[in-house]
Amino acid sequence: MRAMFNKSLLLLPAALVFSSFAWAQTTAIEGDVKGEDGKPLQGAQIKITRTDVKANYKVKTDKKGHYYYGGLAIGTYNITLEVDGKDVDAVQGVRTSLGDPKEVPFDVKAALAKNAAAAGAAAGAAGGAAPQSEKEAERGMSAEQKAAYEKQKKEQEAAMAKNKALNDAFNTAREAQNAKNWDAAIESFQKAAELGPEQHVVWGNMADTYSARAATKTGDAQAADIQKAVEAYQKAITIKPDDAAYHNNYALVLAKEKKFDEAQAELTKAAQLDPTSAGKYYFNLGAVYVNTGQNDPALEAFKKAVELDPNYAEAYYQEGLTLFAKATTSADGKITPPAGTAEAFQKYLSLAPTGPNADSAKAMLDAMGAKIETTFSQKKAAPATNTKKK
Repeated sequence: MRAMFNKSLLLLPAALVFSSFAWAQTTAIEGDVKGEDGKPLQGAQIKITRTDVKANYKVKTDKKGHYYYGGLAIGTYNITLEVDGKDVDAVQGVRTSLGDPKEVPFDVKAALAKNAAAAGAAAGAAGGAAPQSEKEAERGMSAEQKAAYEKQKKEQEAAMAKNKALNDAFNTAREAQNAKNWDAAIESFQKAAELGPEQHVVWGNMADTYSARAATKTGDAQAADIQKAVEAYQKAITIKPDDAAYHNNYALVLAKEKKFDEAQAELTKAAQLDPTSAGKYYFNLGAVYVNTGQNDPALEAFKKAVELDPNYAEAYYQEGLTLFAKATTSADGKITPPAGTAEAFQKYLSLAPTGPNADSAKAMLDAMGAKIETTFSQKKAAPATNTKKK
């Protein structure tokens, strides 16, 4: 029985975390809206427009005048308040980030006063009432000014049409991606990339989709999709080299191509760019090494992962497995693992007593003849109220 554990160990490779879709970094925008009477305004329309990829979202305020829109990608947004079909106020260039929702409140009374003051100032600067239409504005123009105006107007209209097409293609692709309709998603992402080749989000999502579709294929078809994913990640990283998620996901695709040195470099870069998630990046690095039979560097990566994140249960479990692979077996079948093996499994069980690898960790400890801490069962026997708090 003990010898069997030693032989089967290499059949338990580390699983990579932060897959393409699990890694999505999302945030939220919320705020309170007050009406002209100073009271919470219910049913006001909030329009959220992402400026770095041209995506649009809408949400209405509740009976307390509060709105909340979650699941937004990290980016820059313009937030507009619409009341009775008219835009009343707007806040531009709102940059979201991980953590608490970004608060963007509105006050209709203050906004109307601000708009009235701005209109009055504009009229005064013009020496009278502001023009009521484009035609009135054009009457005072020379032929050259009018030609320049018309050219600029057409360019703006063309840009708006292009942005709408980009937005439509991207949103259609995302819907297909969420439905796991990979072929349709890739087709729409390709269209979006043609319209906005400078949009790193388009390339990043396209790479995610190629990687996901590759998992459903074999042979040359799979290799082709993996290569497409590599190319798309490279474009995303070229545009936005400081995005740790792109480096991480790119590394996972490189690992599929067995380009392990390059994968290691990308994961190391991700850890440098995002120290708060460095533990998971080093876990991924350890997984790459385990799955290629390189136990020594894998062990160092898992140790680094738990050093950076002392509560990372799965990293302790993989550290224990990697150490266990170095165990020696005597003639009488006794297993002698390196120092620290039992401690790694014990630590995993202390952090995840009912985790997915709890039974395996206990089996490993039993195979080594190590004592399983009784405190784990005591935690399970604690009152229901305490269990819910944990």
